[in-house]
Amino acid sequence: MSTEENPAAAPRSLAEALRGRDDASLAALLRSRPDLITPVPTDLTQLATRAGTRASVVRALERLDRFTLQTAQALAVASDPATYDELLGLMAGDDGDPAVSAALPRALGTLREQALVWGGDDRLRLVRTARELLAPSPQHPSPTGLGPTVREAGAGISPGRIQEILTTAGLPSTHDSVSALTALADLFSDPERMSALLDQAPSESVEVLERLVWGPPYGQVTADPAPRLRWLLDRGLLLPTAPGTVVLPREVALRLRAGRAHRTTEPVPPPVEAAAAHSPRIVDATAAGQAYTALATVEELLKDWHEGGPAVLRAGGLSVRDLKRTAVALDVPEPVAAFWVELAYAAGLLASDGEADERYAATPAYDEWRERPSGERWARLATAWLAATRTPGLVGERDAKDRTLSALGPGLDRSAAPEVRHRVLALLAGLPEGAAPNTESLLARLRWERPPRADRTGGGAPSPYARRTPAQSAEGARGTTARGATAPGYPADGGSGAGGDEDLRSRLARWTLAEAEMLGITGRGALSSHGRALIGAPPAPRHADAETEPKGPGDKLPVHHRQTPPPPALSPAEQATAAATAARLLEPLLPEPLDHVLLQADLTAVAPGPLERPLADMLGVLADVESKGGATVYRFTPASVRRALDAGRSAADLHAFLAAHSRTPVPQPLTYLIDDVARRHGHLRVGAASSYVRCDDDAVLNEILADKRAAGLGLRRLAPTVLAARTDPAALLEGLRAMGFAPAAESAEGDVLIARADAYRTPPRTPPRTPPEPVPDGPPVPDDTLLAAAIRAVRAGDLASTAPRKPVGGEAGGAGPGELPRTSAADTLATLQAAVLTNETLWIGYVNAEGAASQRVIAPLRVEGGFVTAYDHTADEVRTYPLHRITGVAELAE
Repeated sequence: MSTEENPAAAPRSLAEALRGRDDASLAALLRSRPDLITPVPTDLTQLATRAGTRASVVRALERLDRFTLQTAQALAVASDPATYDELLGLMAGDDGDPAVSAALPRALGTLREQALVWGGDDRLRLVRTARELLAPSPQHPSPTGLGPTVREAGAGISPGRIQEILTTAGLPSTHDSVSALTALADLFSDPERMSALLDQAPSESVEVLERLVWGPPYGQVTADPAPRLRWLLDRGLLLPTAPGTVVLPREVALRLRAGRAHRTTEPVPPPVEAAAAHSPRIVDATAAGQAYTALATVEELLKDWHEGGPAVLRAGGLSVRDLKRTAVALDVPEPVAAFWVELAYAAGLLASDGEADERYAATPAYDEWRERPSGERWARLATAWLAATRTPGLVGERDAKDRTLSALGPGLDRSAAPEVRHRVLALLAGLPEGAAPNTESLLARLRWERPPRADRTGGGAPSPYARRTPAQSAEGARGTTARGATAPGYPADGGSGAGGDEDLRSRLARWTLAEAEMLGITGRGALSSHGRALIGAPPAPRHADAETEPKGPGDKLPVHHRQTPPPPALSPAEQATAAATAARLLEPLLPEPLDHVLLQADLTAVAPGPLERPLADMLGVLADVESKGGATVYRFTPASVRRALDAGRSAADLHAFLAAHSRTPVPQPLTYLIDDVARRHGHLRVGAASSYVRCDDDAVLNEILADKRAAGLGLRRLAPTVLAARTDPAALLEGLRAMGFAPAAESAEGDVLIARADAYRTPPRTPPRTPPEPVPDGPPVPDDTLLAAAIRAVRAGDLASTAPRKPVGGEAGGAGPGELPRTSAADTLATLQAAVLTNETLWIGYVNAEGAASQRVIAPLRVEGGFVTAYDHTADEVRTYPLHRITGVAELAE
């Protein structure tokens, strides 16, 4: 039976409406608004109270799509309560709109599911807090552009003036102001009488109404209004709200709008258009190339910081100078360098060492990561990027305190980033295979799904009483001004509200498209096959699903192609499985590591592709990288050869290594270079005195002493073959090498020290350093187990607070809802013992050890030793309660 047929069945409050829901409906509410379950409410009344708090309602409104939000905004300007037909009229207008009529039940169902609207179709009520946020006021204009009602705007007008307005409008006078305003509102709401009244209006007056009709509805008038304004004021079509300020009543605006609350309603989400189509094979190959480049870039970054990276700023993060140096080393722009640094940080491969002189360095996890297959290494980077709230695109901007945001520094977390990344990739997954999206259509879809803040409540718009420009003041001198023109960024009816500045979600979406391309999740703008697997998306539809088959990589796809639904959100276990699948799909697409190079006569070596790790590591010590790209060019120099000799290699080892890994004969100039450096290497010996130099050839030492460049080393001869120095051994080594010599360090025992290329790592800790935790965007969505337990507890608590009780005599029977029962200790004990014998269920009041009082419904099992053991319906388990903590008992009514 409907509430229309049985008005008594209509809920009188949100708590009653929630009480009438089944478990599935309550679970849907708690899943869509997880903040309501933190902590679990004691009963449905507390749940309803929490659902009406301002913070919770604002959070819920922020997650509505544009059409559902427009529905809530229409309810905020409708009567309270409103009927479904009234709401439909506000949304579809007098002429009706089939698309709006078809979409409205879904939008209203969403508002009901999220407890923002309650009541039957004959008595729709918007939650009071939502109405306060969305209803128009001078301080917070409504996104609908509507003003106050006639009753609200005319509340401050004198009774005599109201009667004058009635007479001028052609209505009979009344005995009081309330009935007069009601008669005026009825006139403005009647289409026929309103049309007849407007037919009499001068064209200039109609022009004023047209300027205010879509909002903002406020304007200014002078002390002596122009005739076109006087005509409107005399008939109540404009009503004064403050000295010099008038407003267009809501009823008048709705008649002029043909009953529509919004200028444009958007019942259907805008489609994501495909800008171009490419062969899926080319997309995957391009994405795989980008994935390989991503792995190489991260390795190069951390290799550059092997011996300890840049210092950590006092406020945290990288300095601008260090970021520039990193960008030069990686040969990328600074914003891109910030992205790679942040990605390594998010993946747990990079951290600060935590020492007194704090520096950034690779973590021990980086060594483990390097040994994994390429596909798995890429999957770790991609999953870290998907979940990270760190936003590299903000680097270089300023925070609220006008401080520059630095890479790896504080202030870069944006809780919306993971959700936007997942949603952008999901929308790409809905396009045909190989299709690249039109960026603007993608951003339009995201703005529809989550409108910018200015579209939601209008709270960010300036007051209509803000200062006017000179042009507006001149207009006001002629009679009136549409005051909303002073708020250029404020949409009157649900526009973008960007005000020239793109909202954060749109910026995150643009960054997502660029970062996904750099990571190799997309190729040429289209989602790759391993990118689809990464987000758990189903196989992509083929181009045959579109109206026309793309003929080539540059062909346009039709706008209205069929799109697949977005993939569901993945649990951590499902995400790990998806990452493993993506790695398996990517692995065959990555180039195979090579075990050889091509040596050339100009002292260079060309690596025609990625090298096996031992070969790459050794070649990185023996030669310097000269250029990178599809092939890497290494150059051999005396310094690079000396570096290999310092690492413990002999000339014979180097010759054998090159002969074994070169597909071309070893050039003679390279052989001579190695032999020449090896012949001079270690001829000089440097040790600690502070430091000393020894050499069997005293002529070499004489040459050093005679060199002016040695003056800063503080050298003096101790013996024909020994020089002492004031500098430490490391500085002495560097100084002699700068002079063209090839000294070797030696230990206190006189043995040559081997300088291996060992990498510096952040020190091991307990627990070890882990990737930064994402900043949560509110409480997590509860799983099914938690939801079931919470609903069971809420219903049990509601049963305890609302179950009818039998009077027990005296004061006890008068305990109302929410009050604890009060009985004497003797009555409590007797009632509990009797309930054990009769298997009855009782209602008790209980105070725990912390002094918190609660109501419980129990079925006593036994009473002994000062305790009662009972099945607690509230907790759905057997518990034991001390008798002295029970305030009283009452039997439940049948």
